Amino acid sequence: MKQYELKDRVVVITGSTGGLGHALAKALHAKGAKLALFDLNLDAATKQAAELGPLNLARGWQVDVCSLEDLESAFAAAAAHFGGVDVVVANAGIGVLGPLAKLDPKLMERHTDVNLNGVWRTFRAALPHVRTRRGYMMAISSMAAFVHNPLNGIYAATKAGVWALCDSVRVELRHLGVGVGSVHPTFFNTPMVDALLADPAGHKIFNGNTGLWKCIELEEVVAGVVKGIERRSDMVVVPKHLTLIARMPGVFRRIIDAIGYSRGRVEESIRLSASSSDRGA
Repeated sequence: MKQYELKDRVVVITGSTGGLGHALAKALHAKGAKLALFDLNLDAATKQAAELGPLNLARGWQVDVCSLEDLESAFAAAAAHFGGVDVVVANAGIGVLGPLAKLDPKLMERHTDVNLNGVWRTFRAALPHVRTRRGYMMAISSMAAFVHNPLNGIYAATKAGVWALCDSVRVELRHLGVGVGSVHPTFFNTPMVDALLADPAGHKIFNGNTGLWKCIELEEVVAGVVKGIERRSDMVVVPKHLTLIARMPGVFRRIIDAIGYSRGRVEESIRLSASSSDRGA
């Protein structure tokens, strides 16, 4: 497939001032992309944008991914400022560690709302803009989507949900020329992982991030994400040698997509859904 050139593409990054978001913004800027930086902290996002260049190349917006209204407003503003939106990276996320018996239910609700619902809201708000340019949407998931560690149930569940969401939405949007991908890195060096290791329980359960749980460098993850965007990849696994582990749960996914979800059937289902009401399980 021809490489999807990033020069002059408008890229939106949520959670832009976090460890991965900050490094990714620099890498995309180096590729010539124009950056719309969405973050809860407006001052930090504005400062980040100023470090990358003038307002015609990078600009920050204050956005809460727990608010669809916030996201819709920010995407409209970014599209008006830059002339459109080509790529979206749903990067905003938080982590929590704790056993089922002790974890505060409010923490569970908060993490689900940011990590999973936040991706859905981001994609929903982005779609009217991305479809115009037949662009690409990517969500940052985790190897935790496939390797479900103890004391990490909420995080693993939300990241598995992100993977499933991307798989589902990809089939919905393929007839529009919009690509959708998920990114699944193992542990890498960020403030969130530092905090995890500073927790005695986290240090114990992940063996101090040694052996199987050894951290990789942030730069390796950023390189994988950038390459994934350039290839409009369905899935990015970092490091590559873990790809088989990640691929096994979905080994028959393409067969199911081809046989069970023809393009015409998907388009008609979407049309019919407009007149149907929400149904419970």
